[in-house]
Amino acid sequence: MSSALHAELGDALRRFIANVVLHNQKVAQELGLGASDSQFISLLQTHGPLTPGRLAELSGLTTGSVTGVLDRLEKGGYVRRERDPHDRRKVIVDLVPAAAARLAEHYREHGEQLAAVMARRSDEELAVILRFFDDLLAE
Repeated sequence: MSSALHAELGDALRRFIANVVLHNQKVAQELGLGASDSQFISLLQTHGPLTPGRLAELSGLTTGSVTGVLDRLEKGGYVRRERDPHDRRKVIVDLVPAAAARLAEHYREHGEQLAAVMARRSDEELAVILRFFDDLLAE
């Protein structure tokens, strides 16, 4: 790949990341959430119910900070904390479905745009893009 193409791809990735971060920040503000709050919701949407300890690992925040985020999210009706049915000493954090649906509306247009862009790509092209993102996330 040429250095010009590397530079162009790097620039496109920076613009994409900035767009996502700024949109997430706007949505968080509209909903009265902090940046970490909305990212915890994303983690729970991606991974399903998690323990507070696992949320700390995935987010890089301390367990004390995680507790504060979960307190705000629970108070706002976004998550619920429940005892693990297999180990009553553990707490599992899960999204409240109605809150997740409310949040999804703020991302509907982005989802529609993503679906339209993906529909213009072949399965082979999408497989290359997926490997690219997998490689980025594995680093």
